[in-house]
Amino acid sequence: MIKKKLIERFLVEPGSKVNLKEYSTDWTDTEEAKELGKDAIKGRANEILQKNREELAEAQELLYASDTYSVLLVFQAMDAAGKDGTIRHVMSGVNPQGCQVFSFKKPSDEDLDHNFLWRYAKCLPERGRIGIFNRSYYEEVLVVKVHPELLERQKLPPGKRDDDFWQDRYKDINSFEKHLTRNGTLILKFFLHVSKEEQKRRFMERLENPKKHWKFSAADLAERGFWKDYRQAFEDAIAATSTKSSPWYIIPADRKYVARALVADIVTCGILDLNLKYPEVGPDRLKDLKAAKAQLESE
Repeated sequence: MIKKKLIERFLVEPGSKVNLKEYSTDWTDTEEAKELGKDAIKGRANEILQKNREELAEAQELLYASDTYSVLLVFQAMDAAGKDGTIRHVMSGVNPQGCQVFSFKKPSDEDLDHNFLWRYAKCLPERGRIGIFNRSYYEEVLVVKVHPELLERQKLPPGKRDDDFWQDRYKDINSFEKHLTRNGTLILKFFLHVSKEEQKRRFMERLENPKKHWKFSAADLAERGFWKDYRQAFEDAIAATSTKSSPWYIIPADRKYVARALVADIVTCGILDLNLKYPEVGPDRLKDLKAAKAQLESE
């Protein structure tokens, strides 16, 4: 497992201001990491990822058996930050029946006839399961804030779309998450922090490799032009919604192996910290189990 003090460096303390320039996108370039060497870090990160996969599989079984809590993992990032790959690598060892991934695209007409949280609430994990949101209700204070013209389709009552409007949306999100945590949902939120230079490199890789052409979208390139606006929107949203019960982690994502190891460790530790136990079997049930065992042994 990764040392708790290291993990805490990526945790956004409730009430703190967020300046993404103060958070590294490549942890291997920090002074502490340079002493270890990139090869050593990569090897250690892969070991941590594999170990956490095994522990996460066991934790998921316990989560399902206890049937008390659910887990919601929220992933947000700039384009090409590695959300899909992180989800795939971290969750590769879990039982697919106990895990669901939702990727939210353009809202439908039905979605727009409801409040902005409705379509996400429909996809929340049930008790005993892990739900993963690849993008989430945070898009409503990110892409919609960067492109406020999208609000015109949301059929909202008349009113100003000023700072108070966005502050109210942050409050709605905090209330929504507080309700979920009170009722047994562990929420862990990850911002995969990629640099503009690394995003360019990954876009170029998609353009130069025929096997990755399908990953490239002209819309991604267009959104890159709003980089500063998105950075500000992320800073505002993360600062306003990182709470003690539903924290944000800003994960350095330029090195995929670092991001995957960190996310895997945080998720595994989060579930283990719930201190779940397998359901206890009562006297009558024990009697039935002993009878069933005796019957099988006598065959």
